[in-house]
Amino acid sequence: MDLSELQPDDRPPAPVGPADWAAAEAWLGLRLPGDFKALLADHGPVLVGGRIEIEAPIAGTDRLDYAAWIRDLKHESRRASRKLPPHRPPAFHPAPGGLLPWGSSNGGGLSLFWDTSVSDDPDRWTVVLCEQLCHRCPEQVSPWLSYDLTVSAFLETVLLDCLPLPGGGVLGPLPLTVHHRGAPGAGPWTAPPVRQLSAEERETALRTGTDVDALGLLAPPPAVPYLGEDLTWERLFEQLGTRLPSDWMVLMRRYGAGCWGEWASFNPPLAEGERGLLGLVRWRTSTYREHRARFPDRHPLAVWPEPGGFLPFATTIDNDALGWLTTGDPDSWPVVVQPRHAEQGPPLEGSSTEILLEWTRGRLDVEGLPGLDPDDDPFDFAEFEPWAVPPGR
Repeated sequence: MDLSELQPDDRPPAPVGPADWAAAEAWLGLRLPGDFKALLADHGPVLVGGRIEIEAPIAGTDRLDYAAWIRDLKHESRRASRKLPPHRPPAFHPAPGGLLPWGSSNGGGLSLFWDTSVSDDPDRWTVVLCEQLCHRCPEQVSPWLSYDLTVSAFLETVLLDCLPLPGGGVLGPLPLTVHHRGAPGAGPWTAPPVRQLSAEERETALRTGTDVDALGLLAPPPAVPYLGEDLTWERLFEQLGTRLPSDWMVLMRRYGAGCWGEWASFNPPLAEGERGLLGLVRWRTSTYREHRARFPDRHPLAVWPEPGGFLPFATTIDNDALGWLTTGDPDSWPVVVQPRHAEQGPPLEGSSTEILLEWTRGRLDVEGLPGLDPDDDPFDFAEFEPWAVPPGR
């Protein structure tokens, strides 16, 4: 199988340099198959046949980070395997003989792995496929299917012929096309640093700690948290009409604005306009009132400044909201998730910091705050991406 034999599709190729296989192999602790490296010798990630996305160790934005892509594909496949049909997922690398991702389908649905257990020689590794659209599989049928094919043989087969899928149907034949994918800023890949913690620190981070210091062991805070520059805390409280919980203020002073776990975003509390906390409160409460007027059964909450009203402090990538129910003293306000695509659930137990800590640990899974798979390592997903300070500030 040679990509030069395929025709470029009608999109311009992305400007991406060669993949850094040496860095990837050192980080993985494995030598990768020679045919696979030869396939992508002069390219970054590619889309083959309009369907099969093949990843490579390239640094860049979003989904082009190789380490994050491997982490996410293992996570998605684990969770899919535990749903309908319910099958325990197999072991993944770095477990001995574990599956190692190399590709997926365009738009999701299929995950592609090497079975590293078949041989000590990576050139003999064969392909394993997981069909993540598990509703297509009868309950008794596993979403996992092994093929006695190397990557090159697998690609050649689905381009020229077809292969069966776990849920029925086939993959292939695909168009004889290739698209070189990339992203702005893509370049040489650097393996993520290994976080060095003592056994006591790991225990605090994963089990016993209850405060922002324990959270800091999971996801280190930025050197300079960004809070905004337009308001003081007193002015914020004046405009909101209330002070805010002390634990949340400690959290914000330590971390500032940013995104947790690529999911939950906290706006800068001291910034004015739409980008700040005040803007978030005005937008979410106004929108909720409009929806409540039209669909009262699906929007049962009072909203701030109504008595006991919902006061949002964060949003998710799915447009859910996290906030407080403003009953009594602010330090005793319960936290609730206002989900976009589900019925309203009850308040959660604990302060905003404790809830964020439990979610980051993978021990909280509710509508709007999806949890980790039991086999996921929380340290792989514990991440805080701070907001950049605006230019000129």
